[in-house]
Amino acid sequence: MKNIQVFDGAENAVYDIFAATDEEFALIFPDGTDVAFIDEVYQKQPSQTLDAAFTEIWRRRVPKRQAMGIHGILFYEFEHKKAYYPTRRDEEAVNLNGSRLR
Repeated sequence: MKNIQVFDGAENAVYDIFAATDEEFALIFPDGTDVAFIDEVYQKQPSQTLDAAFTEIWRRRVPKRQAMGIHGILFYEFEHKKAYYPTRRDEEAVNLNGSRLR
């Protein structure tokens, strides 16, 4: 299982962590990526497949104190963050001028 932290743009969001199987994780984070934006996820995979995967993932909330790492970050309603993650890999995040964040 891999842990996904969800960043939701809702005012009352709590940024929960959910466990995903390797297969579910690969649907959301293809090709070694670890940052995803929900609109792009649904552009790349069939809705029915994703809806079924998310139904299962949402049943597996992991309390933060029990999480053994975060393997992926999924953004909802944070379109402006896309510019910081052009490769969709957290370690390769950049500033708006292209310089590395880390």
